[in-house]
Amino acid sequence: PFRGSFALGAGLAEGLRGLRAFRFSAADVAYLRSVLPSTTDDAFFDYLATLDASEVTVTAMPEGSVVFARVPFLQVKGPLLVVQLLETTLLCLVNYASLVATNAARFRLLAGPDVKLVEMGLRRAQGPDGALSASKYSYIGGFDCTSNILAGKLYGIPVCGTIAHSFVMSFRSLEEVQPRELPPQAGGDPVDLAALAVSWLQQAFLALARSGLPNFCAVALALHQLGYQAIGVRLDSGDLAQQSKEIRRAFRACGAHFQVPWFETIPIAVSNDISEQSLEEFRREGSEIDMIGIGTNLVTCPLQPSLGCVYKLVEVNGYPCLKLTEDEEKMTIPGMKTIYRLYDAAGHPFMDLMALEEEPSPSAGQELGIHVLGQLGETTKVIPSTVEPLHRIYFRNGQVCEPLPSLPEVRSHAQMSLNLLSPAHRRLHEPQPYPV
Repeated sequence: PFRGSFALGAGLAEGLRGLRAFRFSAADVAYLRSVLPSTTDDAFFDYLATLDASEVTVTAMPEGSVVFARVPFLQVKGPLLVVQLLETTLLCLVNYASLVATNAARFRLLAGPDVKLVEMGLRRAQGPDGALSASKYSYIGGFDCTSNILAGKLYGIPVCGTIAHSFVMSFRSLEEVQPRELPPQAGGDPVDLAALAVSWLQQAFLALARSGLPNFCAVALALHQLGYQAIGVRLDSGDLAQQSKEIRRAFRACGAHFQVPWFETIPIAVSNDISEQSLEEFRREGSEIDMIGIGTNLVTCPLQPSLGCVYKLVEVNGYPCLKLTEDEEKMTIPGMKTIYRLYDAAGHPFMDLMALEEEPSPSAGQELGIHVLGQLGETTKVIPSTVEPLHRIYFRNGQVCEPLPSLPEVRSHAQMSLNLLSPAHRRLHEPQPYPV
């Protein structure tokens, strides 16, 4: 997606839970009787009432793995009718999850490892289900926290947010601020914080009182006097990079003048329809931004609103199946496969290898004769330094048979997988094609 070379595979855990619960209730069967033709054989409905996924086996890459075009993220074996019925469910659970995780990973790569990224897309998401999915899978893709408190409750994602404009605008004067008093951190009688902040403003910032920055500094200094630290500032309009640099200079000057060392490191957060282009501009211009809130361009994925993950039949009763089409990218690769990732001496993956299940496993240091997709013709010789089998058995006999990692563990795996990519394959614009 997004004209990159990779995707992050996500949604596996939800797919496995769906498989475990797969069955038709009496109410489901009654509904199907009401909408299918009256000539439908009763035996078909009797059969549906007995169906479950007990004969289905699923092999897949671990959730959060880097996935390349035309390499299967998961494979499903079982009775033909059952695995056909599972197609739409599995695609629904994998496609959007992988798209958002990949989109989030791109933002993380652009922002770098040190900037805190906050998912703030709830108001623009495609309904409550889309919003919760976006919070969950953007976290896998590398975001640090979400403003969606329900996602925090359900999934254990760290929550973070800022004050609404309407809260600030609802006050007409300091007289309306209640409660006004704050006890010093070290103990003692409560102090009128609003009055203390006003005194700091009159002492040091009167000439700049039309700006929000002096007000913030005055309140922060008042808090410091009582033994507390201010959390940070948020910018949401104008030239964010330039403002962040001006504010950082003011913080440093204020901290030096009043001998408050932590003042120069006060976090600066920004939001305002942040896109990939915004992050590229921040990097190009230089900035002092510590935290970035991203909403619409993360959860709605406007650069590519859907992922083209497909579910194709490759073998029936031991006979391989091949879909023929004039569009070479839509031709399927026949046969059940084992997937290997080949690494070079520097530890970067340089090729994914699809082999039939019955073919012998490749070994590190062994010369392999391979055919690169899209370059059909002579056999190419490669010698991998490391060979990694990518698929594990996750579902068998109606049960999940591999321990599913926690969400933070999936997130860590995703970041590790991305970090292993060579810069040529990881770059977001005109990446080097990854061979399969």
